Amino acid sequence: MTLWFVFALMTVAAIFAVLWPLSRSGRAGTGGSEVVVYRDQLAEIDRDMAAGIIGAAEADAARVEISRRLLAAADQDGREGPVKGHLRLRRAAAVVALVGLPVIASGFYLTLGSPRLGDFPLSERSRVADANQPLANLVAQVEAHLEKNPTDGRGWNVLAPVLSRLGRYDDAVRAYRNAITYAGDNADRRAALGEALMGTAGGVVTAEAKTEFERAVALDADEAKANYFLGIAAEQDGRKADAAAIWQKMLAKAPADAPWRPLLQAALVRVGGVAAPALPEGAMAAAKDMSEADRGSMIQGMVDRLATRLKQNGDDVEGWLRLVRAYLVMGERDKAISALSDARQAVAKDAERLRQLNEGLKNLGLDG
Repeated sequence: MTLWFVFALMTVAAIFAVLWPLSRSGRAGTGGSEVVVYRDQLAEIDRDMAAGIIGAAEADAARVEISRRLLAAADQDGREGPVKGHLRLRRAAAVVALVGLPVIASGFYLTLGSPRLGDFPLSERSRVADANQPLANLVAQVEAHLEKNPTDGRGWNVLAPVLSRLGRYDDAVRAYRNAITYAGDNADRRAALGEALMGTAGGVVTAEAKTEFERAVALDADEAKANYFLGIAAEQDGRKADAAAIWQKMLAKAPADAPWRPLLQAALVRVGGVAAPALPEGAMAAAKDMSEADRGSMIQGMVDRLATRLKQNGDDVEGWLRLVRAYLVMGERDKAISALSDARQAVAKDAERLRQLNEGLKNLGLDG
């Protein structure tokens, strides 16, 4: 309302600025009074010459000068007449200013402006999202937006994982449910909802969470998060063989560079589901027809050779991780811990390699 009042005042001021010059009739008409004066002066010259005050020559020169001035005054008076006569034109201009200006301005505003846009006072502008604000402030702004626009599925989809990272699992569950309702159902959202439900239960795969993971797998059989947590559910129920079967199936399908492969391998070690570490392609072909004892001896020899090589060249972080993983798989945890200690000593002077080693150890379920 205040904005429209200001616009009205501005319009009135603009119209007044246009009408003010039109209301004036121009310079005051002085031509008529000058003509009378010059005529009186001509008569006075005649009287002075009759009284002998001035001569005939001086009288003629004065008459010529005054006549010239009289003609100029009469001519000026004639030019002022048409200006006064343009009253009809001035009235037309006034009508255009009074009616045309507001109509034209309104037409432009309705076409190019935003008449339905709400007020945006300075106090509100100070609360616009800023990347430098704390995350909690940004989340509060998104939540305020979603309170006014509860069907914004994209907003719920953006907010839900942030709430999970903040540990607000109950709010995250609500956000994921709204994202599914308003942005569409898919395996990723179902798996994330199940994980948030686990968060509300302190990490336990509840029946409700398991249902969401099963729905995710029904939508996408290869959904990694849902399959992994279904294995966790089996492990929590004491069905370690079922958990191992789920995770082994995942490893068989997983790309070589899948970031969650180490997590699965560590989980398989935990439930005793890995019979042997992975072999190179050539070794796999050679071991195909071997007995279980011969195959185990072959694997042991490969692990021993890897350990010997790493003692000679300890810069190979990936090699250390393979060695630790192999010992874990074979159930030789003491050797795994010893290899871990040797690996840290070997790369202690290289901060980047030490960081990579610690990250890999965390993925194996060891303290990095």
